[in-house]
Amino acid sequence: MANPLTGVRVLELGHFIAGPFVGLQLADLGAEVVKVEPPGQGDPFRAFGTGPNTQGYSHNFSAFNRNKLSLTIDLSNGRGQELFRKLTRTADVVIENFRSGVMKRLGIDYDVLRQINPRLVYCSISGFSEDGPYRDKPAYDTIGQALSGMLGLFLDGSDPRIIGTTLSDQMTGAQACNGILAALYQREHTGKGARIDITLIEASMYFMPDSFTAYTRSGVILGPETRAAFSLAFAFNCADGMVAMQVSSIERFWRALLAAVEREDIGNDPRFKDRAGRIRNFQALIGVLRPIFAPKSRSYWLERLSAHDVPCAPVLTIPEAMADPEVKHLGIFHQLEHARYGKMIVMRRATRIDGEREADPLPPPALGEHTERVLRSLGIAANEIAELQAAQII
Repeated sequence: MANPLTGVRVLELGHFIAGPFVGLQLADLGAEVVKVEPPGQGDPFRAFGTGPNTQGYSHNFSAFNRNKLSLTIDLSNGRGQELFRKLTRTADVVIENFRSGVMKRLGIDYDVLRQINPRLVYCSISGFSEDGPYRDKPAYDTIGQALSGMLGLFLDGSDPRIIGTTLSDQMTGAQACNGILAALYQREHTGKGARIDITLIEASMYFMPDSFTAYTRSGVILGPETRAAFSLAFAFNCADGMVAMQVSSIERFWRALLAAVEREDIGNDPRFKDRAGRIRNFQALIGVLRPIFAPKSRSYWLERLSAHDVPCAPVLTIPEAMADPEVKHLGIFHQLEHARYGKMIVMRRATRIDGEREADPLPPPALGEHTERVLRSLGIAANEIAELQAAQII
């Protein structure tokens, strides 16, 4: 059960994040994921980065493309398109996250491919629907966050700036993966494939249903701090770092917090005597608690809060998170080695099946590393492969 999707072949025409994240999840479940890239530069994420690029092997690319094979095909060329159609005959899944109309223009859209392989599960990821008012617009993660209402829940209106990691891309990829798995399961009963469509907007909205039911059922428009106020969630600077806690709606935790900071008198303040008052006066409550935490160390407060059973944690940097005892215990990081690029520390999948993570994972592939291997599996002779290489089709 370590690799439950063994025997499933996926063709990934993904670039940047959303599409490759789908392929990554399927690969981590045991599928053979063949990343189809243009010759020369490959996925643009290979040369993208917030750090140094290593000959088309950036850390950004590596994060979303481990455990895959790389096959290069020039899909702008008729022979390349025909080669891809041939590949589709042996595939179970095709993933693409191009702009609307690209696959049809290339002659490899769903309507074409399902005639070749009726069992094919075809997944299309885009910023916008292909027949909607925004179909011709480009989109990235920030656009999905903005149009879904999500970004408005993160921004400080007095000083708006984009912070943090990408969200819409991964949310879309996660839900696309769910759709593919459901379609593969259904195929076992019907023998027929399916088309999966999802956009950044709807995936992002689906991820925060309470924000919309708050409005549709209660007329409440959530703001950036509404969730924190209702959950009584805090983050405070200590003398040497930050600590986070969430008291939630449990009165016992609220009383424990006051005991930990030795300020039971705060609970007698008319503004904070009950949960409704604490929510209503959330900013004032932050103003009262903040100076209490500032003078002493994070370790001091974590010890005090934990001793009183307050849900709390240090706000860790990425290096601190990797060194955390619980993270080490989970064993989600491990070392792989690529023959060309050397050793690297990478993640394993988050889910454990019967206590196991994926077996025999692969390092992120070099561009075109597995082209010959994949084509030979189709029965293409060595001389034809050489001719395709000479013509720069692969």
